[in-house]
Amino acid sequence: MIGVIADPAEHDVAREFFELFKTPWEFCRKDRQYDVLLCAGEGQFDASAKVALVYAGRETHFDVHQRIQTGRQPRHGSVLCYQGNRIPIYGDTITFSEKESSLLTEEGSSECAAFLEESSDKVLARIGYDLFAEVRSLLTVGQPAANAILPALELHIAFLRDLITGSGVSLVEIPPMPHGYQFLACLTHDVDHPSIRQHKCDHTMLGFLYRAVFGSLRRLCRGQMSVLDLFRNWVAALKLPFVHLGLAKDFWGEFADRYLELEKGLRSTFFVIPFKNRPGSNPDGPAPSLRATRYRAQDIADTIRKLTNAGCEVGLHGIDVWLDSSKGHEELAEIRRLTGASEIGVRMHWLYYNQQSAATVEAAGAAYDSTIGYNETVGYRAGTTQVYIPLEARQLLELPLQVMDTALFYPSYLNLTPHRARVLLGRVVENAVRYGGTLTINWHDRSLVPERLWGGCYRDLIQEMKRQGAWFSTAGQAISWFRKRRSAAFVTDSMELGAVRAKVTVDHRDHLPSLRLRIHKSRNPSEIGYCSSDDYVDRAVDESIETRVPSGAAR
Repeated sequence: MIGVIADPAEHDVAREFFELFKTPWEFCRKDRQYDVLLCAGEGQFDASAKVALVYAGRETHFDVHQRIQTGRQPRHGSVLCYQGNRIPIYGDTITFSEKESSLLTEEGSSECAAFLEESSDKVLARIGYDLFAEVRSLLTVGQPAANAILPALELHIAFLRDLITGSGVSLVEIPPMPHGYQFLACLTHDVDHPSIRQHKCDHTMLGFLYRAVFGSLRRLCRGQMSVLDLFRNWVAALKLPFVHLGLAKDFWGEFADRYLELEKGLRSTFFVIPFKNRPGSNPDGPAPSLRATRYRAQDIADTIRKLTNAGCEVGLHGIDVWLDSSKGHEELAEIRRLTGASEIGVRMHWLYYNQQSAATVEAAGAAYDSTIGYNETVGYRAGTTQVYIPLEARQLLELPLQVMDTALFYPSYLNLTPHRARVLLGRVVENAVRYGGTLTINWHDRSLVPERLWGGCYRDLIQEMKRQGAWFSTAGQAISWFRKRRSAAFVTDSMELGAVRAKVTVDHRDHLPSLRLRIHKSRNPSEIGYCSSDDYVDRAVDESIETRVPSGAAR
């Protein structure tokens, strides 16, 4: 059991953090002793715990009392290095001038940013940043695009876990990965342009012609496109007048059949726009007119039925639900009418979002949101691979978006070749295997056909995720699995120092993969950061499980 001391203003952050790092914990009680005591900020505590972890980005009363010499004045915004990983810090960081520990160092200066001190029966760890302030920043402001590829919150969890087990304390947790799988893979598709026939001499049609004819030639010269794909795009451009006359097939149509064939039974989620010719609003007025689409969900009602009959999910590609709950209620009602589903998830068109949106989307009645991501790059806007509850919401779960095809290939964004895109996607898959959680992909409705032709990269990504042990789920199923994980509770029947009795109870009748209970062995400080599968034991949790976790030192 971890006892936590934090400023009351950070209690909401601490609660959410320990839903992501699912391990026994509670706010510190004076009538209990703890194997591990975690103090963040200026909190005062009795250092009688076997392991005391002190997080603060400034000099504290604790430092003065313990005669810990700090270095320069706190630096706001830095990068710390831990076992080859870069951990971005968005608040204050302090270093320790008299310590030579390489446990955690500041990038550039190589100064010590965390150290351990051992005595005969205790371990003290002083870490030079405020953990909960960092979590708050990640879950509200998010990360800049420059740090997008760094799963900062997962790195904070990994570092804390290593500190505890490396201090000789065993640890039990429910990791964010279903039993029998390495991570969750969510294949999603934003449906923006289901028919090119609906676009006549507008910016969408003219943009298609420019990219198909001239853009394709430029991409060929840069090694970003094959001669065959250039030919396919030029043929599509020549066919366009016949498409509008009804003499040739609409090559943007039948997107559902293409994805059902490519994904071969893997359930995916399609986000559709409820009303046409509505650009929506910004906080200061109307959104750009280009945001409006030429179709409404009703126009593709037959396609929606085909998708739901195939086991796929259909959600709302929202217009104003992020800003106006009453308009959001209207948008959600239209998708419910067409699908017959009661629970509808949301992803905002153009990824519109602000810090109040979670509460607004929740008030509109959405089942979940999947908007938090980047238009311009690939990575972890909230720093996490996991589903979480935004701090402004009460129950609404956020399924973060990590990969979008347009970010990979658009000239104004990353503008990658297929090879470079596969390399970057390989890093994202590697993170998913390492940390668990979800890998949420957004491949748009027209991305398999001219002028984009991005199907090869998507097919390879699916195969790689299969090879790496992903459980493929709809966005709604991923949300349900994380709800199941969040509902699991650790119950301590007794609190004898040196052991934890954990009882985890879940509902196993939901047709979702089981949770897993992971018991980490205690280790030596020299082993921090070098965890392998030999250092823990996993057990499936189907109904309930009770285990005794000894926390003796590994000395």
